[in-house]
Amino acid sequence: MKKARTVLGEVREIRIASELIHLGARLQVLESETALSRERLLKLYKEIRHVSPPKGMLPFSTDWFMTWQPNIHASLYMNLYQSLINGSALDEVDALIRAYRVYREHIEQFGMPEVLSVTRAWRLLKFFDAGMLTLTPCTKCTGHFVIHTYELTKGYVCGLCDMPSRAGKTREAAREAAREAAGVSAVAGVSAVAGVAPAAVEDGCEAVNADLDEGIPLQLVIARVAAPVAVHA
Repeated sequence: MKKARTVLGEVREIRIASELIHLGARLQVLESETALSRERLLKLYKEIRHVSPPKGMLPFSTDWFMTWQPNIHASLYMNLYQSLINGSALDEVDALIRAYRVYREHIEQFGMPEVLSVTRAWRLLKFFDAGMLTLTPCTKCTGHFVIHTYELTKGYVCGLCDMPSRAGKTREAAREAAREAAGVSAVAGVSAVAGVAPAAVEDGCEAVNADLDEGIPLQLVIARVAAPVAVHA
């Protein structure tokens, strides 16, 4: 993007950097999209997020966007982005931000996980600019989906019209189901055995979620929650 050096231009770049930080963008994205110095970006990041920016390399592979769930989210985002670019006077960075906000609104409305981070969305646009990725229509639903530029597209069918057998069976979904099962069984079972109200057990269910995240077996988690209640009973 063109780097403005006027006072109003600097104000605009601070606004852009602030919005990207609020959306969770990495520091490298801010450095690429603004002319602000690294020192000023660091200070701005810490003022907004109250932590130092994460370190490490940015995602760099196009293959991530080809897997089933990321491909659907990336395709949704790219359609939103191109609609804004073609139908408004927004420049690329403002379209990046607004398209991501609309993307978030869509997935929150349907209760979907936020698979595509704003940094991934920014990288996706860079892959499109470099000619590495493109959109192609599905022969069944006619929706446009992200594919490799030189991929054969004759008879292309998207991941929604031809879903893989394990679609949606992610580790996160399994862990969420285990958390819900642990919470229900711990509250109902412990309250019945110990003779206390379910509300007295619910505080311990927060520990259930943390233990399951650490990979502790479900049986030990329930026992850990049940033990203190039984003693007090």
